[in-house]
Amino acid sequence: MFENILIGFSAFADPLVPVGLIVGALLGYMIGAVPGLGPSLGVALLIPFTYSLDPLVSIVTLIALYAAAEYGGAISAILVNSPGTAAAVTTSWDGFPLTQQGKAGVALNISIISSGIGIFGSTILLFLTAVPLSEFALSFGPTAYFALALVGLSLVSTLSNGSPLKGGIAMGIGLALATVGLDAQTGIPRFSAHPEFFEGFPLVPVLLGLFALSEVLFMVEAGPSEKKKSQPMSGILAVPFKTFGKLKFHLMRSSVIGYVIGVVPGAGASIASFVSYAVAKKSSKTPEQFGKGSIEGIAASESANNAAVSGALAPLLALGIPGSPTTAIMIGALMIHGIQPGPLLFTTKPEIPYTIFAALWISVPVMIFIGLAGARYWAKVSDVPRPAIAAVVAGICLMGAYASENSMFPVYVTLAFGVIGYILRKVDIPLAPIILALVLGEMLETNFRRALVISNGEFDIFYTSPLTLILLSIAVLSFAMPALRFLREKLNQRRHVQEIYHEEE
Repeated sequence: MFENILIGFSAFADPLVPVGLIVGALLGYMIGAVPGLGPSLGVALLIPFTYSLDPLVSIVTLIALYAAAEYGGAISAILVNSPGTAAAVTTSWDGFPLTQQGKAGVALNISIISSGIGIFGSTILLFLTAVPLSEFALSFGPTAYFALALVGLSLVSTLSNGSPLKGGIAMGIGLALATVGLDAQTGIPRFSAHPEFFEGFPLVPVLLGLFALSEVLFMVEAGPSEKKKSQPMSGILAVPFKTFGKLKFHLMRSSVIGYVIGVVPGAGASIASFVSYAVAKKSSKTPEQFGKGSIEGIAASESANNAAVSGALAPLLALGIPGSPTTAIMIGALMIHGIQPGPLLFTTKPEIPYTIFAALWISVPVMIFIGLAGARYWAKVSDVPRPAIAAVVAGICLMGAYASENSMFPVYVTLAFGVIGYILRKVDIPLAPIILALVLGEMLETNFRRALVISNGEFDIFYTSPLTLILLSIAVLSFAMPALRFLREKLNQRRHVQEIYHEEE
């Protein structure tokens, strides 16, 4: 294990790898600081530019962008009370009050250092847990992989903004898209009226359309953004080191909370920051300061939401299941470079996961330096007019789609899915489950049919293995929980109405 981590660090002997890390961090700060963009859109936009790069350079650049964008949302949250990401909402509760008190530099310093500590600590947990998990997963057969894909699909409720029905609709759309193309076993075209569809829907144009181009349409609809003037900064380098000594328990606890929540597919950085903030307030000696400029609140929020980045990578690397919408997009980036995430990754291409571990550790001082040195400039990014951002994002989408295959077909796919994504978001149907189902659909179908071939068509193969039974039970429970929760809420509402009725009598 420790020999392999040396392989990861040795990848940085190639000068393009550290350059990719720095470029990714710079882009991540800029994208994260613009409210409404965020890491998912940033990673989707950057993928087309990685086609011609070495896989290690590409992955390091994307990982650095993901981590930096997750922090970048705190910049606009602190300075103009407009969180760049959902995970930075809790940061704004204490960060902006400090800015109003003339302590914007202090808030930025605390947030940047806390983010770095969160990433560093959670990467240690990722290193210690992802490898054993992948080694265990190597014992999986076709039935276990089929059940694992079902577990992944059962998590759509966590990606569905509180609506299991809409999450199910999105999952159905994704599975339907996954059936398009040549049948993997028979070679017969399925739902492919044109030869361009024989390989299925190209993943990158679908990502660009659903996430990026649909956002452009919303920007156009919203019109010019309202100007928010940031406060002057001072004291960004004047926070004494002993301050972080007082915050050490908050930082360690929040890093663990963020990692654990990040590991749960679909939970994400925003939930991690909310939970960590609540725990920090409950355990604080001065809970009355929270919401009024508490550095404990900033430290808890930022260390947790950045720790969730490492957590979301654990199921991606070890099991091939994305832990967040951004890692779902990163699966596409890995596949473009011929890399199949999952347990075999640690044995067939160990340089990939271990370089990711090394990149996360090395990115900490890089991100802290860039963050502290350029805080004044990142603040200006949020002043860019929304129409200009929309034009740039649209241009990158269409150029990236064309570059993916050097033809107009991916451009048409991007435009089509941009409109589809816009319509789906209008009716509040989430996009992340579509990508999840599109990615896992092939895994689900292939292993299901492979298991039936092995058993000569006998379905008892799916319940003779204890491991498969456990995974299938988890999937059934995950699918059933939203329905049970809905029934419980209805029963509670009916009971409440009956109590009111009896009181009136």
